[in-house]
Amino acid sequence: VKAIAEHFEGSSGRTFLVAAEESKDAVASRTTSPGEITYAKHVAPIIQNKCQTCHRPGTAAPFSLLKYDDVVDWSETIKEVVEQKRMPPWLADPRFGKFRNDRRLSDADKETLIKWIDTDMPMGDEKDLPPAKEYSEGWMIGKPDVVFELPQEVTVQATGTVPYQYYTTPTNFKEDVWVAAAEARPGNRKVVHHIIVSFRDPKAARREGGTVLGNGHIVGTAPGDMPLILPTGVARKIPAGSTLVWQMHYTPTGQVEIDHSQLGLVFYKEKQPPKYSELTRGISQRRLAIPPGDANHQVESEFTFPADAILHSFMPHMHLRGKDFKYEATYPDGRTETLLSVPRYDFGWQSTYILKEPLRMPKGTKIHCTAHFDNSPGNRANPDPTKEVRWGDQTWEEMMIGWINYAWEKPPVDPVAAGLRVF
Repeated sequence: VKAIAEHFEGSSGRTFLVAAEESKDAVASRTTSPGEITYAKHVAPIIQNKCQTCHRPGTAAPFSLLKYDDVVDWSETIKEVVEQKRMPPWLADPRFGKFRNDRRLSDADKETLIKWIDTDMPMGDEKDLPPAKEYSEGWMIGKPDVVFELPQEVTVQATGTVPYQYYTTPTNFKEDVWVAAAEARPGNRKVVHHIIVSFRDPKAARREGGTVLGNGHIVGTAPGDMPLILPTGVARKIPAGSTLVWQMHYTPTGQVEIDHSQLGLVFYKEKQPPKYSELTRGISQRRLAIPPGDANHQVESEFTFPADAILHSFMPHMHLRGKDFKYEATYPDGRTETLLSVPRYDFGWQSTYILKEPLRMPKGTKIHCTAHFDNSPGNRANPDPTKEVRWGDQTWEEMMIGWINYAWEKPPVDPVAAGLRVF
């Protein structure tokens, strides 16, 4: 600092030196001064538990929050998004359901974080820091047991519309595999909108007619979504000899892009076999016709369980005109219950909501999904409020899918014969 100041003459040099010394003193006060709320003792656990899952190198978050200096550098942004309840992202109405992956800050944690930012952000005693969490670089599920890649590098055109692309990869599994965690990782996040990876079982009989939306699903990724991490006793089965099927949605960026996305799997390693084999199903309504200018168009879909089941989680899916989404259950005894309500749907945060305690769905229970779409000029994200909107793959079209993850208590011998066809 003194050497730089010597390059300036007179008052300008002295001013620079004084300012630099004051800045150095300010940093020292943050790292050494005791305070009621410190980063090491009070703030670090909050950042670690609620932020670092996404905010670290190799993930979709725009900056890392692994270190004290990172948090200080981004403190103004953190305060703003916390006060506005934009972060951590969580869109579920708290009146309905308890969820294992609830990202919300408690009122106490929010008060602690904001007060610390407003009081010069002292570091405190580093001995109070919680043990650093270990992350596998780029993977949110930890180090995978096996990694699959797209069979080739994909060149994505600079402009225009890119239809969904489909690719296949052999697993070469010699026996059935149980998966405890799975993550689809974009190779080029600038151009990959979403990935859905399913398996094709070579032993499964081909059937004419409709298929189950979600049949063979392993994992997907979309803006705001998290990887699949299943609790003890639950796993997904991938049959021996299966082929992976990749559905890739690319959005051009204005220049030619290259992508080579990956899938990571962590195998189920408990001594006892999993109690439940988790499946995915989409409760959809394809007969969409959203009128131009309609700010609150309602669309419904439903599914009735043909056998006793255990419900694990939800993921509502719509596009840019999506406004709200609700799941309701009607049980065989006539009782109704709201399972999940998302009153402010956000296409940029397509979260999976994992029930804290799985719900039993007796045979005959009906899941009813209700969604509203805003096709009016008041929807800033609306691509064109003058057009009627129908079902389609592209973002400017629409979808209405109430994804659920569930397991059969006793799997039906023939799921298709049991009435599990959508179309």
